[in-house]
Amino acid sequence: MSSTIPRLFLLALHVLRTEGLWVLLQKIRRRIRAVAYRPQKPKYLHMEIPFSPLSLPDPGNAPSVSIIIPTFGRILYTHYCLAAICNCGDKTSFEVILIDDDPGSDTTYRLQDYGYLRIVRNEENLGFVRSCNRGALLAKGDYLVFLNNDTQVQPGWLDALLWTFEHQPDAGLVGSRLIYPDGRLQEAGGIVFRDGTAWNYGHLDDPYRPEYGYLREPDYVSGAALAIPRDLFEQLGRFDPCYVPGYYEDTDLAFRVRAAGYRIFYQPWSCVLHVEGGSAGRDENAPTGMKRYQEINRRKFFDRWQSVLVNHGERAKGLEHQKERWVRRRAFVVDIYLPTPDKESGSLRLVNLFALLREIGFKVTFAATNLEAPESYLADLQKQGTEVLYRPYVKSISRHLKVRGGEYDLVILSRADAAVELIGEVRRYCPNAHIVYDTVDLHFLREQRLAKLTGDASTRRLAEYRQQEELGLIALADSTLVVSPVERELLAQLAPGADVRILSNIHRIPGRRTNFTDRRNIFFVGAFSHPPNVDAVLWFSRAILPLILIKLPELQFFIIGADPPAEVRSLSSTSIHVLGHVPDLMPYLEGCRLSVAPLRYGAGVKGKVNLSLAHGLPVVGTSTAVEGMFLEDGKSIFVADTPSEFAAAVAKIYLDSDIWECLSIEGIKVMEKYFSFNAARNALFDLVGK
Repeated sequence: MSSTIPRLFLLALHVLRTEGLWVLLQKIRRRIRAVAYRPQKPKYLHMEIPFSPLSLPDPGNAPSVSIIIPTFGRILYTHYCLAAICNCGDKTSFEVILIDDDPGSDTTYRLQDYGYLRIVRNEENLGFVRSCNRGALLAKGDYLVFLNNDTQVQPGWLDALLWTFEHQPDAGLVGSRLIYPDGRLQEAGGIVFRDGTAWNYGHLDDPYRPEYGYLREPDYVSGAALAIPRDLFEQLGRFDPCYVPGYYEDTDLAFRVRAAGYRIFYQPWSCVLHVEGGSAGRDENAPTGMKRYQEINRRKFFDRWQSVLVNHGERAKGLEHQKERWVRRRAFVVDIYLPTPDKESGSLRLVNLFALLREIGFKVTFAATNLEAPESYLADLQKQGTEVLYRPYVKSISRHLKVRGGEYDLVILSRADAAVELIGEVRRYCPNAHIVYDTVDLHFLREQRLAKLTGDASTRRLAEYRQQEELGLIALADSTLVVSPVERELLAQLAPGADVRILSNIHRIPGRRTNFTDRRNIFFVGAFSHPPNVDAVLWFSRAILPLILIKLPELQFFIIGADPPAEVRSLSSTSIHVLGHVPDLMPYLEGCRLSVAPLRYGAGVKGKVNLSLAHGLPVVGTSTAVEGMFLEDGKSIFVADTPSEFAAAVAKIYLDSDIWECLSIEGIKVMEKYFSFNAARNALFDLVGK
């Protein structure tokens, strides 16, 4: 392999010549100055007297969630617990049921003007377990959330809990990340050891370390903040009264949920501050008080579940493996940046690949080569169960591999730039892993085609360098992934002994929701950090669109994609709208009549074409745009390579509902057969086994 410095010099020179100094400086800045994770610290409402009444919102007749808060005195804690709920701003509809377990207190009287707060007063002290069960019987919501009164929920906490049930159909119990008011971690899911003792994973550590930040299956989640479907709670007989007045009722519930065939999840993006001991004290050796029941109930729990616990580890040993004892295989994936699936197709493919890997039993750990972590994209990965490594907690990928490389069964290095940087380290530190070089597209093929289009000698030299580099990576990897049969056939000639497999773009296929007559106008979508997209938009706008407007003078053309350069922005006119990054493409996928892909060079399978076809939106594209996609000209797509042909194809589809309908139906069929999750799942099984 060539040394790093000449390689970077060649790449920098190429970017300077083809994209300009500004783009080069931006790329250098991004590589050197990675976006470190800077979490927003939880907001703690300092409890003060006096305090003013609150106004809990109207839950309506059918709230999604019933929040059940048992309380015994300590009205100050309860008031600020309710205040945090009022301030969280979550979209999920909820009711709040307060179970007052202290017959001698004035809690009911003092909270009676708190808006839509349902207060139930026990005539005697029922204890935590029975109070929770009583609240559940009165609940209207489809989901129950049990919440200690000494907690303060953070914005997004409830939406994240419900999101987990919506995206994990077999979820039976979901718990929050619990943080002390001083900012230290109380619990990131619980571990139960062989003797029945329990451990709050991550206790007193920094709560924002990567190992605490992703959806995970712990042994149990704390009853201080947990959610469960109401029907399942009733089916299981609610919290077991044998644990009255409290402790181990949540652990026992988790074990019963799992025994019933459901899964337990820790959801870190549901964040809750917890003043542990604010409701029950802290000393479990005290002769009186609730805390003493911790040991009493541990013995009950152990007697019931010892046949299961025999498979658990010893106390305080091997915590990193015990925290996720259900994981059987581990995958480590590296790309040049954190996936941005709303901006470019390679990222969408990668995120969907993560989902498939998790589905077939892998825990996925991901790192960008510069260990960046912009929060919105980080949250999306972590909520779905991907562990993400990031600065400042992880100093280098090499250091991580030295410590944990032996854990991995599969390593995927995505794109040549990431692979060339790390494949040596992976070979050295991951002796048990099947090492995969994922090309995403063959970079040298793209540069060869650009050189042919422009006649530029430096681009031709870069293509030759890239070819040597990528063939070297293929030789070092155990397997290589390409996205199309065209690229596999090419590598069969250039690297005949290599194990080259097709894993193409991966899409969910929602199909079409609106018809021909309800649609207007056309659009292009593509990230402008990718030079072929810049060339495509300029060529279409200058050479093709004027011909189309002769037949369709009212047509509007929308250009969508992050960071359009000045030359693209300058195209704006009464007919051309340069929109930049659009977070939600649905108005265009469902409202436009046609998508265009006028790519004159490139490689790989084009996500812009996949995306449109998956929504039943017909496409006109060049031969380059449809390469390796199993599309038939005139049946599932229209192919055109000259301005006049392209303009005629757009006008023909735009004006003929029958042609449009046929293309829509056939495009969806191709997507389902070759680019769906089922197609990718089969390819993945061939690579790593079931």
